[in-house]
Amino acid sequence: MTDVTNSDGTSGTPTRRALIGWGGAGLALGAAAAGGAVAMARTGDGMEPAGAEAGAAVAFHGAHQAGIATPVQDRLHFAAFDVKTADRAEFVQLLKDWTEAARRMTAGKAVGEGAYGGLAEAPPDDTGEALGLKPSRLTLTVGFGPSLFTRFGLADERPEALVDLPKFAGDNLDASRSGGDLCVQACADDPQVAVHAIRNLARIGMGKVVIRWSQLGFGKTSSTTPEAQTPRNLMGFKDGTRNIAGTETDRLEKFVWVGQKDGPAWMVGGSYLVARRIRMHIETWDRTSLQEQEDIFGRDKGEGAPVGKAKERDEPFLKAMLPDAHVRLAHPDSNHGATILRRGYSFTDGTDGLGRLDAGLFFLAYQRDVREGFIPVQRNLATDALNEYIQHVGSAVFAVPPGVRDADDWWGRTLFSKEA
Repeated sequence: MTDVTNSDGTSGTPTRRALIGWGGAGLALGAAAAGGAVAMARTGDGMEPAGAEAGAAVAFHGAHQAGIATPVQDRLHFAAFDVKTADRAEFVQLLKDWTEAARRMTAGKAVGEGAYGGLAEAPPDDTGEALGLKPSRLTLTVGFGPSLFTRFGLADERPEALVDLPKFAGDNLDASRSGGDLCVQACADDPQVAVHAIRNLARIGMGKVVIRWSQLGFGKTSSTTPEAQTPRNLMGFKDGTRNIAGTETDRLEKFVWVGQKDGPAWMVGGSYLVARRIRMHIETWDRTSLQEQEDIFGRDKGEGAPVGKAKERDEPFLKAMLPDAHVRLAHPDSNHGATILRRGYSFTDGTDGLGRLDAGLFFLAYQRDVREGFIPVQRNLATDALNEYIQHVGSAVFAVPPGVRDADDWWGRTLFSKEA
């Protein structure tokens, strides 16, 4: 195994636990190719300190679910579930059980009575692989898919903003990687903590829900903390320069959080999530000239400055870019002000069987209304020059309810509880 340089200047090798979230050898190869292994260990020169605050716990209770405006963590395990029970009371109890387990795991505690010390003849309450690990800023975020509202008498509660996404130009969606009755987004700075969280929720839900598809992610591709260095995607370009910051309460209220006038009442304080698995044609991109790469994005590769500007955060002059440049087409000024909050991650899932990396971007975007956020932006990207090098292969949309406010609250209470 190749040596790496640790943040303290010493030499070491990546641990098994550090590699688990990379999906094994294929993912480790992809991350190394993108400089991921070095970036995670490096500090200084504007780089976020590796593992900074990695042991901290993020507050679970609040008006909004954590994992949306929260500072973006380094690793992701995202899972979409299909509901198997037809019993509303049983499903509500599952949500309550999940909430209690999430409350404990985000605080760095084991699920239930823990992984050992209980009745020897019974399976332990916790699977145990996170024993001794810190909370690692774990956040767990739950969302409800359109198909959930065909169950449990919920048809009248489906929000108008929770629309089925239309087919976009270039889509080649795999049904086995799309949709879902509900989702759980687990983000953490330690991949094993994120994997442990999804594993335990799936275990608790056995017989009531089943994982439809899941995605591991590494190397956040967008940041909600503007003072940090802007992360890069697997194409080597800075991503999310103008992303909404977690501290921009005015922009969050305007573009992310569902308001009192938006409806329905149970979604106030929530948001809408679009998840897209975007395959990158890495090998073709890597043979493309630097000038063409920069023209396609509308930014230079080193500094990240828009065309004709000197610094990354300089206001872009869109007309200086080619008409099909990605930044020009995605900019709010080209989309009647449409703005989304992005929390994407890179992925590398081995190869496609033809010697090419199955790699790309797992795009996650939160917005106040999908019809005014992702849909118009994605439609405007139909002529994007970047489309030659990417393809959307998975897709899902979810209504993310408001946060769990206190120890007596639970995920989905505003939807499922008549008292709410």
